[in-house]
This record gives sequence, structure tokens and C-alpha cells, in this order.
Amino acid sequence: MRIAQIAPLFEAVPPKLYGGTERVVHSLTEELVAMGHDVTLFASGDSVTSAKLAAMRPEALRLDPTVKDWVAHYMKMVEQVARRFDEFDVIHSHIDYFPLGLLSRQRVPFLTTLHGRLDLPEFNEIYGTYAQTPFVSISDHQRRPIPQLNWARTVLHGMPADRLRPLDVERGYFAFLGRVSPEKGLDRAIRIAAAAGVKLKVAAKVDNADKAYFENEIKPLLTTGHVEFIGEINDEQKPAFLSGAHALLFPIRWPEPFGLVMIEAMACGTPVIAFRDGSVPEVMEDGVTGFIVESEEQALEAVKKIATLDRARVRARFDERFTARRMAQDYVDLYQELIDAANAKAPRLRAVAGGN
Repeated sequence: MRIAQIAPLFEAVPPKLYGGTERVVHSLTEELVAMGHDVTLFASGDSVTSAKLAAMRPEALRLDPTVKDWVAHYMKMVEQVARRFDEFDVIHSHIDYFPLGLLSRQRVPFLTTLHGRLDLPEFNEIYGTYAQTPFVSISDHQRRPIPQLNWARTVLHGMPADRLRPLDVERGYFAFLGRVSPEKGLDRAIRIAAAAGVKLKVAAKVDNADKAYFENEIKPLLTTGHVEFIGEINDEQKPAFLSGAHALLFPIRWPEPFGLVMIEAMACGTPVIAFRDGSVPEVMEDGVTGFIVESEEQALEAVKKIATLDRARVRARFDERFTARRMAQDYVDLYQELIDAANAKAPRLRAVAGGN
């Protein structure tokens, strides 16, 4: 199968540090290649892949301070993909609504995985304009703001089974991993750890948009003595970081579309204490891979039970549910459905054209 993967340009594929969507695209692309498919990855030139790399610019947008209008780079990429439509059996986009106009006007089967939140009013308008094109959600909950779209399938994220592994290390803290922003709930994590009398290690990125929040709301909390702020970490650092934690704290306050850090923790055998919002009940199994809570008080009760969970079982559930091979096979099944539907439609269109 000849497959085009269209990746975001903000980070390399895979990202060098933080970057959820790009990390998923990398896992999917590599697994598709391992399965024997002919894959072309449209991404930044500093990406690393075993697929054919179609470099859309020299480096990721986040690393280039000269970029003033990132939309222009996306529109240029869409046009370059359009000029190569006939090279592919299926086109898989991960860049939201940017290519939908062109994709919907050509004959190659395509799909768009939506990786972000959909609860903003503008999204209902733009995606509703393309309501008949096939979309993939990364959790069932993600669909709720726009249930009327042509949802082809929900495909939960996965990652390579050997990317992160449990390490036999001493455990002595709680972990917070990801991004510092109001919706990620780092302030909650700091309070939970303080109330439990346990150290909190924070490995997180601070985006430019969240610097004021970090300075005003989070930085004063870092002086309490029980918090160690590490900053961004890479995949090589994650096994030790997560394996050394009693639990990952995931105290979100927004409709999380998926939450990749939950399965990263599970891959290391580390249970998760997560607030019930967004995708959490679809990813987490309460009492098996961690605990789902609805308040800081409930989180403290969960802390008392965390040692009762079997960390080997946490890892086993990752292997059963969240590997890159399972994710890739889900997508291949969908690709084939779209190709079969397009092939079945083509003779009818030719017959109609001939009749005219």
C-alpha cells in the first residue's frame, strides 16, 4: 500500500523533546514501514524516519526564530502534497483543516485524524463545512462537540513496545510530565503532593503562550521545597523518570483528547492518578492501571492505595491495548476500507459518464 503521512511542521518527527502529535505520527509511520508498506512522510527536514522523507522545510518551525507566518508554510506544504496525489493509494493527514479543500476535490482516498480539542465554536464551522469527509477521533469523548461529522473510526494512540520499559529503580516521588498550562493542572499536582508529604518531580515544557501563567501561578509554588522542576526531557530520560515515581499525576481540567503521557507511564509500569475528564475513562482502567478521581481529596485517597496496584499488570495492559502495531493495524484496516469504497465507486462514475 502506498501511503502518504502529512505531519505538523512545528516539531520534527519524532520531536526532540515535547510533541505529542509528531510522536504519534512517527510511531505510526515506522510501524507501517515495518509492516511492509511504502510510506512517504511529509514533514520538516530534521525529521528522522525509515519512510521516504518529503522535507517541506529545513527544520521544525519551533526551532526557526525567523518564521513570522507559520500558516504560509502549511499552505505551501498542502500544495506540494496536492501535486503528488497520484503517487499514493491513500493519504493520511494530521494537520487539521488545512488540506481539506484540496483533499476533498481529488480522487485518492484520504482521512484526517484530529489530534486536538474540538470544543471551540470555530471548529464546528470549519469542520462542518467538510462534514462528509472521513475523520478519525483519538477518543470517543473528543467527538462530543461535533458529533455530526463523518466519523470513520476512533483509533486510540499507540507507541512502540520497546520505546519505554520499566526499570528496576528505587521509587521516591510523584511525577508530572508534559506541558505547563492551566488545563494540565500542575498547580493541583503540587498541592496533592504537598498534602501527601511526597516529593513532586516536574518534567514539563513551558510554551511562550504559557510563560505568564508559569511566572505568576506556578513559579511561586516551586519554592515550597517539595517540588523539583526539571524541564523538558527526551525519550531516553523517560524510563528512569517514570519508573522512579510512585505514580504519574494527571490532574487535568480540560477535555483531554487523549493524553499520551498516560500510556508512557503505563509502558514503564507506573500507575496514573488522573482526573475524570476527556479521554481519561477510555485510556485508564480504574483500579488496574491507576485511579480515576474527581477532586484533590479523592486524589489523596488514591495515593493511599497506589501501592496495591501490580506494576507488572500496568505494563501488561499497555502491551495489550497501546502498542504502535495495534494502532497501525487499526489504520491499515481503515485505509483498506476507504480504498475498497473508492474502487467500488469508480466503475459507477465511469458508467454514468459513459451514459452521458
